[in-house]
Amino acid sequence: MYKINCLNPIAQVGLENFNEQYEITKDVKEADGILVRSASMHEMEIPEKLLAVARAGAGVNNIPLDKCAEQGVVVFNTPGANANGVKELVIAGMLLAARDVVGGIEWVKASSDIADIAKAAEKEKKNFAGTEIMGKKLGVIGLGAIGVKVANAAVALDMEVYGYDPYLSVSAAWSLSRAVNHVTNVDDIYEQCDYITIHVPLMDATKGMINAAAIEKMKDGVILLNFARDLLADETAVLEGLKSGRIAHYVSDFPNPATAGQKGCIVIPHLGASTEESEDNCAVMAVQELRDYLENGNIRNSVNYPACDMGVCTNAGRVAIFHKNIANMITKFTAEFGEKGINISNMMNKSRGEVAYTMLDVEETPTEEIIQALEQIKGVFRVRIVKG
Repeated sequence: MYKINCLNPIAQVGLENFNEQYEITKDVKEADGILVRSASMHEMEIPEKLLAVARAGAGVNNIPLDKCAEQGVVVFNTPGANANGVKELVIAGMLLAARDVVGGIEWVKASSDIADIAKAAEKEKKNFAGTEIMGKKLGVIGLGAIGVKVANAAVALDMEVYGYDPYLSVSAAWSLSRAVNHVTNVDDIYEQCDYITIHVPLMDATKGMINAAAIEKMKDGVILLNFARDLLADETAVLEGLKSGRIAHYVSDFPNPATAGQKGCIVIPHLGASTEESEDNCAVMAVQELRDYLENGNIRNSVNYPACDMGVCTNAGRVAIFHKNIANMITKFTAEFGEKGINISNMMNKSRGEVAYTMLDVEETPTEEIIQALEQIKGVFRVRIVKG
């Protein structure tokens, strides 16, 4: 029986994917797996029993990835599950910035006591006039699941779209419209585009990437959209850009004291993935990832361990080993099985940075003795019997 703890409310349609082998527990210390959305795990003591964490969403800055990796705890996310919800709000953000719809609505609310409001509106509407997005240049920085959808939707709206992603995946490339102009230098987007939208993960290399130097290269009156992570933009520099007129509007899905209520800022209360469909999709995907890992040892969409899939184990046993990505580890693992006279029928080893993951299908049930021997090998974090 596997025990699952939910640190946040998880959509029921996802939880229904667990079968009778699973039990939802309120005690995180007894959990084999954790499902989480936005709850912070950084101050949490990682339970010794914990095997995996599945984030029902894309961002994982609320989870201590390195700490989990060192304890052999696999962290999953659900890339693409909420992509359509975010895409639709990005398009809405562009339209809100292009035309002062919000200002117009607020004027109507404030003028509700005017007897002939329709006549007054005809005189007032020039103050809320805007521009159309058709024919404008949109730069998409980051062509992952969301970026590709935004780019393709903008093409369908007759925008001239430029995309930048030095790590463009094969699947993303296949999904991207041929009409998108793929550029190899992000400065081309800064210098040419009327609208710029960011869709990259938050890491040391991307933190504050929209800074004073980047803004200096942008066209006057640019509209900047950030539906990825607030820390991707140096908001002090953004506010300076708004004051100078370099930036016409900053559309952000991350309210904070720096931008809330500031002139030129259209700040949305983190609604990007807040749709019924997105929450359901993320929950279903997170549960499926957890189940495949707990039952088969397979890793899909992990953010701290490599992808590794050996399907369903049909042998007597399957052993999973979490270890440092250093030389001679496989030789040491196979030697332990060889010494015990246990044949390895299938094996897979994958690495990611400083960590690695090895799965071995064996023709006899793994003994506690061999597991202890594997655990004693220098550089091994954890050994897990998946089947046996």
